[in-house]
Amino acid sequence: MDSPIQRYLEGLLDEVSGNDAGAPYPIHPAGDAPDPQDFAICLATVDGYVYSVGASDKLFSIQSISKPFSYGLAMADHGVDAVDEKVDVEPSGDPFNEISLAPSTGRPANAMINAGALAVVSMIKGSGGKSAPRRITEFYSKFAGRRLTGSKAVFDVEMRNSDRNHSLAYLLSSFGIIEDSPTRALENYLRQCSTQVTCHDLSLMAATLANGGTNPRTEETVLEIEQVERILSVMMTSGMYDDAGSWVSSVGMPAKSGVGGGTLAVLPGQAGLAVYSPPLDEHGSSVRGVETCRRLSADMEMHFVRSATSGKSTVRQGPGIIQLPSRIRRTGEQAAVLEELHERCRIIEVTGDLAFAGTESLVRAVSEADDAVSLLVIDMQHVNEVGPLAKQMLEEVSQRLQEADRQLLLIDRGGLFADTALSADPAVLIFDSRGSAVEYCENQLISASGAAVGEPGRVLVENSPVLAPLSQAQRDRLLSYLVPRQHDDGDIIRRVGQRFGGVHFIVSGQVNTIVTDPDGDRVRLNTLSAGMTFGELALGSDDRQETTEKAVGAVELMVLTPESLDELESEDPQLALQLWRALTRDAYLLVDRYLRETAVRLNY
Repeated sequence: MDSPIQRYLEGLLDEVSGNDAGAPYPIHPAGDAPDPQDFAICLATVDGYVYSVGASDKLFSIQSISKPFSYGLAMADHGVDAVDEKVDVEPSGDPFNEISLAPSTGRPANAMINAGALAVVSMIKGSGGKSAPRRITEFYSKFAGRRLTGSKAVFDVEMRNSDRNHSLAYLLSSFGIIEDSPTRALENYLRQCSTQVTCHDLSLMAATLANGGTNPRTEETVLEIEQVERILSVMMTSGMYDDAGSWVSSVGMPAKSGVGGGTLAVLPGQAGLAVYSPPLDEHGSSVRGVETCRRLSADMEMHFVRSATSGKSTVRQGPGIIQLPSRIRRTGEQAAVLEELHERCRIIEVTGDLAFAGTESLVRAVSEADDAVSLLVIDMQHVNEVGPLAKQMLEEVSQRLQEADRQLLLIDRGGLFADTALSADPAVLIFDSRGSAVEYCENQLISASGAAVGEPGRVLVENSPVLAPLSQAQRDRLLSYLVPRQHDDGDIIRRVGQRFGGVHFIVSGQVNTIVTDPDGDRVRLNTLSAGMTFGELALGSDDRQETTEKAVGAVELMVLTPESLDELESEDPQLALQLWRALTRDAYLLVDRYLRETAVRLNY
């Protein structure tokens, strides 16, 4: 199933494509003018998944988007304090090429304007046999997760049109901010700006910053968190130059634009966003890039204020219905059906808050489920808050599943989806416990196989699966020791703490086994049906009943009372021995199942 996020981005690309405002950067190699129709959006998560739409593989010059990355390299080389001595961290409120220097020291206002970028790049030296430009390109490549290269043609044309930047470099040199050749600083700056990237590259570079400096795909730590913290702080206040205030209020993500048409934005801890569209506004930012970021921030709840109010979330595949089945003890035929078809049911567990990152992970997990999965259960028992985006996306997911004859089921104990379109949709079933949801799924799979969903209406003792090891003659002999009993709906047949009351064979009806959990609440352990037994385990618990057995509807039993059992052991010890072997085998299988279920719960 296509992801709702992928479809959203495709729709957004189509809508924003209609914005024809702005004009591409006029400085470019001859015959290689940017195409104003080029447009791409890429959204990369901190686990390395990238959503891409449009011309996401089109190469273009990184230009000023290079500035935060070189800033990081300079801090890695010299430390934060040494870089602070050369470049301040204050927003200038001026255009990117303005001369924003402190009057007495000549220190640029920040590393995002051209003056600051020139000062930063002058601090990056060659090392280990590698020139400064090569070190810069290799450093960028670690963020992108692939080898990047520069364009000599772009460098040459920029060099011919950089008189203002050249003068800035000499001015910085006059204050001692640039300590080496001003021309070399300019050349290195223009070489970094000529690095060729794609929108896909930029999204992974942004995701690496969002991931605290570790590339989510290569898992290489490119920068330490202290350096990333400084970079994102300066990007937030100064990355969009004289449009920074409007950007922070309407988008709310650290960002950087470039005259090459790229826009990069970072949602720390969650995602990296990149947009490519050459037409620029009066601030030198991509017109469509700015509009796209504003739309995404609002629609996907990516503003830092919204994301900061939500805790972290975890989305993972939970144990399946074979690992943790319902409390209904199924017949042999039903168990075989569930063993064969259990993969048609997928359970996804969610914890924490469903803001952007959690919602993205959840809808991706659902979208990536195999088409053979017809029942998708989302367990939200440990979710604290569900944002509007999550509700909207899940409504769309449900609709898409219904179109494919698949079903969405929710486990929502806290009423998170009350008064929503999902709660009003009869096709979406909402359960208050995992057990009830799994029981429903089991019934659906059994029904789909053609087997009977309901338990057998009546199973005579001589036909009970428990007594399968006994011969027909032994079963007939055993019947003479049993006494019939009837119970009405709600009757307590056996109560916890009572002495051993015999072995109970269920002929018809159902019996709930009830225990008390550590919190003192009474919970259903399982449901027994015709052909099954209870009561025998009391003999292994100091002759005391460990559970309460309650009738569900009318129940017909045949009981081997304690007195009859004594008679059987006295009159036919061989039959008594065979009976205990059969009952022990059944009890062993039951206990083994519960131990395996407990192990699964502990592992999850």
